[in-house]
Amino acid sequence: MKRVSRLLGKSQLLDKASSHHVSVLGVSGTRLVLGFVGFMYYASQYGDRRYLFGPQGVFPWQEFTNKVHEADTFSLYAFSTSGVWFEIVFHTGMLMALAVTCGVGGRFGLAVHWVFLWSIYQRQPVLLDGGDNLAYLVIPMLLLTRCYDRFAFPSGLARKIALRTPSVMRSLSAPLHNLGVLAIATQICLVYVVSGLYKVQGKMWQDGTALFYVLRVSEFSLPGVSDLVYENDFLVFLGTYSTTIFLVYFPLGILVPRLRPWAAVASVGFHVSIGVLMGLTSFALTMIACDLIFLSGALSAAIHRSAPAVQRLKTFGRNRRELHDDSADPARVLARAEPAAEPSATSSR
Repeated sequence: MKRVSRLLGKSQLLDKASSHHVSVLGVSGTRLVLGFVGFMYYASQYGDRRYLFGPQGVFPWQEFTNKVHEADTFSLYAFSTSGVWFEIVFHTGMLMALAVTCGVGGRFGLAVHWVFLWSIYQRQPVLLDGGDNLAYLVIPMLLLTRCYDRFAFPSGLARKIALRTPSVMRSLSAPLHNLGVLAIATQICLVYVVSGLYKVQGKMWQDGTALFYVLRVSEFSLPGVSDLVYENDFLVFLGTYSTTIFLVYFPLGILVPRLRPWAAVASVGFHVSIGVLMGLTSFALTMIACDLIFLSGALSAAIHRSAPAVQRLKTFGRNRRELHDDSADPARVLARAEPAAEPSATSSR
């Protein structure tokens, strides 16, 4: 009987994996945040774009093209030394990042965004903080998922394509989506484990002093805050060891369903502190975007529970507007002020 129950459980698990889309809200949030990170990269460097990325910029053109050819890769910025071409590529990439953020363009728009993002990262590698490597890997995985189901403007095009797609292809939607989610989850766990095991080998991480030296580097410090941490021995000791333990054991927390949301929340808090204290904002937001796939269930439950409160607020606002409109109309005010006509004696009889 136990063997039969195990087989039934595995069969149900396979049926669910092949018919049910998991973490749709999570991957939609991942797409939104990754698009926002890309857009902010363009926007934050917009005033200095010609100096940083232009043909006559700080990174010599010949050195840039040689590096592209040596790495056997590509960059749209390497196609021409024309200033007009540079402006077209830069602004198109910026608009594509904004479209991904707003949920416009679907998977095709996401793929085009990846091409432009890869191109600009290749043009100026000095500004990268590590989040770019994860974005390179995760965006192609997102193409397998239904990351435009939420937080997006529906255009109707996806529905029309789905209706014209053969039923065999439509049946692959859930398996491909779940495969993309699994690939992202595996990639994030590998990032955490490899980073944690690499730190364990370092002497400063072993003796609990690594945080002291990290926060004293001028590029990775927040004036007035970092010194409060590295001048406190207990905080340095606690931060160093808790970071290592968290990174190494993060996948174990993800594997346990009840611990999964808490592990994801701890990861979000961890990267928020990195973004604030060390200034690695792009890297922190990219990691948080990927962590959202583990918070999909918790976020869906929170939205479901808050729906009645949101509806009450909408009803309250609608009533306030109607009251305001009535007060602005004298005829309605008089109609409300007039007493109801009393029934006559004849009608009462």
